[in-house]
Amino acid sequence: MRRKITNKNIVKPDFIYNSQKLEKFINYIMWSGKKETARKIMYQALDVVKEKTSNPNPLEIFDLAIKNAGPLTEVRSKRIGGANYQVPREVRPERRLALAMRWIRDAARTKKGSPMHLKLAEELIAASKNEGSAIKKKEDTHKMAEANKAFAHFAW
Repeated sequence: MRRKITNKNIVKPDFIYNSQKLEKFINYIMWSGKKETARKIMYQALDVVKEKTSNPNPLEIFDLAIKNAGPLTEVRSKRIGGANYQVPREVRPERRLALAMRWIRDAARTKKGSPMHLKLAEELIAASKNEGSAIKKKEDTHKMAEANKAFAHFAW
């Protein structure tokens, strides 16, 4: 039986950088429907990124950070004959983007002691250099998938 087709919410691009990805990330940062606060945080973070990296276009750093933090493989649980196996699977591009954004946001939120825009800027810069908590999370996911490669033949 085929799955129900879900309508994807198409996000309008943000009004400063004209990027859909950035607007989607602003939605990820948003808490309790406070979108304007999330926008301020994001744009301040991009200003800090511009200052620290001396790159005139902070959107390049942002895109690179998202690309670096997205996992290529992950494990999914599958029940076969009464046992649960962690089966490695390739990650769809939409899910890769969602996981990368979530991991960068969570890594910034878990840091303590400074305003959110500074923590977010630090995490974006670190992710663009293949460092930081979000990249560590991606590497852990890849290690899990590599360790369970023996169960790849169970993939559906």
